[in-house]
Amino acid sequence: MYQSQPDGEFVGESYYGDAAVYASPPPPRRRRRIIIAASLAALLVGAVVADRVAAAHAEGRTAEAFQEGMGAPDRPSVHVGGFPVLTQLAQGSLRHVDITANDIPARGATRPLPVTKLTVGLDGLKTSGNAKKAHARSVEATAFLSYDDLSSALGVQISQGDKPGRVDATAGLPLAGDVTVSAAVSAASGNRIAFSDIRVTQGELIPPANALLDKALSKPIPLQNVPEGLRLRSVTPTKSGMDARFTGRSVTFRPSSSSVA
Repeated sequence: MYQSQPDGEFVGESYYGDAAVYASPPPPRRRRRIIIAASLAALLVGAVVADRVAAAHAEGRTAEAFQEGMGAPDRPSVHVGGFPVLTQLAQGSLRHVDITANDIPARGATRPLPVTKLTVGLDGLKTSGNAKKAHARSVEATAFLSYDDLSSALGVQISQGDKPGRVDATAGLPLAGDVTVSAAVSAASGNRIAFSDIRVTQGELIPPANALLDKALSKPIPLQNVPEGLRLRSVTPTKSGMDARFTGRSVTFRPSSSSVA
């Protein structure tokens, strides 16, 4: 006798007999949920991709503005924080941006002191239609100054001192030998690094050595290649160089905007 087959999708014969196995399709309500979930997932992926493209564009424009403004030889690394970036761009301001730049030169200075590495955190960054200009509501930055660059700028060998907050300065003389003094470092007005409390720690401070060290340390050395609007707050000697910490409000990056003391 003929028997009607149950509604469903034919899967195949059973391993243990001739009976056919059928799988029922998901009910209509479940199918709708699956379709809706797949559609939402596709929209989310598309939104993330679009937001990442917008972030990359904003990072590129910020890197260009910073490089042009600081005269950096290489394009800096830029990261735009927060999600979604598209919403931030629509509001005309990026909540937070991190920038890392290397080997920023010092131009037009009597004792040029380049910045070996500059890390900058910007809050409330607004970009104009001009890619060479960017403005931030507030900024925190750290400039790393290597002892090699400091030594070249000052004309004596600079190294970390034996106590916190101090450096050693060594003047080498062809016949008299080396003379080393220890000096305290601090932040001075006009974004300058000052040396004080100078003490002889090795050798004899004869007139030629005294002249070299006095020329190097008697006057504060300016940092002439930081964005205008930043103020030097502290200087900390480390094993390989000095960390100079800056803060500022309403800071603009644009060509020739570095501070000059």
